[in-house]
Amino acid sequence: MNVIVLARRNGRALQWNLTSPWILGGGSALLLLLLISVFSIGLKLGERTSIGVVKGSPAEWARTLSERQAEVAQVKSVVQNRVDAIAARIGTLNAHVIRLDALGKRLTQMANIDNREFSFDTAPPIGGPEQPGQHAQVPDISLMIATLERRVDSRDVQLAALENVILSRELLEKIVPDGQPVKQGFLSSYYGDRADPITGEEGFHKGVDFASPLGSQIYAVADGVVTYSGDRQGYGNVVEVTHGNGLVTRYAHTSKNLVPVGQIVSRGAVLALVGSTGHSTGPHVHFEVLKDGRQIDPLSYIGAR
Repeated sequence: MNVIVLARRNGRALQWNLTSPWILGGGSALLLLLLISVFSIGLKLGERTSIGVVKGSPAEWARTLSERQAEVAQVKSVVQNRVDAIAARIGTLNAHVIRLDALGKRLTQMANIDNREFSFDTAPPIGGPEQPGQHAQVPDISLMIATLERRVDSRDVQLAALENVILSRELLEKIVPDGQPVKQGFLSSYYGDRADPITGEEGFHKGVDFASPLGSQIYAVADGVVTYSGDRQGYGNVVEVTHGNGLVTRYAHTSKNLVPVGQIVSRGAVLALVGSTGHSTGPHVHFEVLKDGRQIDPLSYIGAR
């Protein structure tokens, strides 16, 4: 079999004999090379496909799913630990509030204070307009804890105010004159108009007298500070104690003063000994109570409690 090809330029004819051994050998070699190339390309495509299949296999999916489940379990454990810590903190704060409420209620009852002023049984009234949709939001744990901490702070302030009220009341009770200045004796002369026991002239008695044995102890009837201790005309030896709030007590006709000026004394402290110095007819103690510099009837304070 011959193949004839005509050239356009010079019109020459080229002829090949396809049955020639060289033609057959070359064609076979070319065909073999083509087949080898196609086979190589197929192998490479198959290798790539097999790799993709391995990566997307069920085993790989199961391993990835197991890893994700482990990560979720770890995150869940961390979140649970934080929730437990928050719950413990809230529980501690609630217990603290309960103890504060119990203490405040007991102190209020002991002090006989109106529980409407210091109520530890109910929360104080609150209110105000709400923003639309806020009630549907998930509660903020941090906000809940902050609110609880504010309740604790509020109770601390309330208890501090209650303590101040109680301390002020106790201090007031301690500085208010109460009782008589001697343990032995009797009331021998009252406050008000009377005849002078020595001259017989009409006069005004600015205190009360307690007849008592000579040398008997004279006691302070309230807490205070000694502001005078010495002799004074008409009174003889005298001790004065200033109690605050405008109150002063005076103890006169003593035989001996036992406290100096500036000494702090409490109710029941021994101030002096009963005598008969000054304008006196016998052993007794002249007792006065002054309010803002003016003598008032001591009977309103003797046995006041």
